[in-house]
Order: sequence, then structure tokens, then C-alpha cells
Amino acid sequence: MSGEPTTLDPLEAIRENIEALNRRDPLAAAVIWSPDGLFDLSPLGVGVFEGRQAIRDFFEDWLAPYSDFKLELSELRDLGNGVTFHAVRQRGRPARGRGFVELHHAYSATWAHGLVEWATVHTDIDEGRAAAERLAEERG
Repeated sequence: MSGEPTTLDPLEAIRENIEALNRRDPLAAAVIWSPDGLFDLSPLGVGVFEGRQAIRDFFEDWLAPYSDFKLELSELRDLGNGVTFHAVRQRGRPARGRGFVELHHAYSATWAHGLVEWATVHTDIDEGRAAAERLAEERG
């Protein structure tokens, strides 16, 4: 990868990000982020990551414990005014485990010039969708 996104369409960029994570390619997954982007995962108790490099490092650390990992989009929407919403199902088998870890969560994001400026995670899909819709309205 060249280090820059291959598309300026946010929905396609999100799809490419999910595919990159499923390939375990954190570098490719991070290219949709602005160099000074902010990824707020504090609702999961994980923290806040600032800058493309920190976000790439997070992706690498997130994928590392799994011998088997898959993300699947369950919803993907461009809400206008530079705001997107998407929900994913995550399923992974820890390398030293027999069972699977399964999560269903959502993300709101703001975009500029084809890159994510800010994103946060929502543990409640409906609340996350409503928050993203409000954000799109506020930015309108």
C-alpha cells in the first residue's frame, strides 16, 4: 500500500478497513485515518488513540491474541455532512483458548478529505446510530 487511501468514498474505505483487519494487515487498516485522527475506544475501557501510527499500533495489538479472527459488517451508512455509522460483529478465537470471543458494536466517525478525523465505539447499536444521526444533523 502507498500509505494513502485508495478511495475517497467513506463507505468503500470502511469496507477496505474491515477487509484489511480480516487479513491481519494493520498498516492497510490504518490508511483510512487522518495523520492526526482520534480513535476513542474508552466506552470499551480500551482507551483513546491519537494519530495514525497509534491507531495502527492499536490494530496490531488488538489482532495479536487471536489465532482466528473475523469482522463482519452488519450495518453501514453514510449519514451526510461527513459522518458515517457502521456496526460490526467480531468473532475471534484466542490463540490459547478453545472458545470464541464474540462482540457486536458500532462506530460513529467524522471524515474530511476522504480520511477519518474522529471515531468512537458504541456498545449499544441503537444508541450509537442515534448519536451518529444527531452528529450528522449538528454538522449540517
